[in-house]
Amino acid sequence: MRHSVPLTRLAAATFLTVAVLGASGCHWFRKGNDLYKQSPESRPLEVPPDLNQPDTSGAMAMPDNGTQSVNRSSMPAPAASVPNNTGFTVPGDRDAVFTKVGDALAATEGVTIASKAQILGTYDIDYQGTKFLLRVTKVEAGAYISAVDPRGMPAAGEAPAKLITALKAALGAN
Repeated sequence: MRHSVPLTRLAAATFLTVAVLGASGCHWFRKGNDLYKQSPESRPLEVPPDLNQPDTSGAMAMPDNGTQSVNRSSMPAPAASVPNNTGFTVPGDRDAVFTKVGDALAATEGVTIASKAQILGTYDIDYQGTKFLLRVTKVEAGAYISAVDPRGMPAAGEAPAKLITALKAALGAN
């Protein structure tokens, strides 16, 4: 049993040494910066250098074909000179005009009304193989009737323009 006493003393001494080093060794790895003593909310934000400002390297790229100035001949024609064949205004209440548009659509040859929503003021139309929406919206002068595609943009093509022209004539709009 003589061997158990020195082993116990050796184990106790080792444990005591590890405990003392473990408890006091943390200060060896601490940083001396006062910022780390503050709460995380009050520390300044550290932003990597390349994220400080946006990349503006291609912001002012000049065209390859030399310098050009904007002049009257290179500008597009004003919108007022282009005839508006995707919509028109009719005097009157929107709901009353919506009903008149429905009657005019029913009387127009080749028009198929897939659905209508009076609360939205829309007719889902199939005319001459083209599908588009006919929208009736309230404006100061009455109701504005327009042909729009599913994205809400003015409907392009011959069929919407032709139907708008026919509706304009049927409703007596200018």
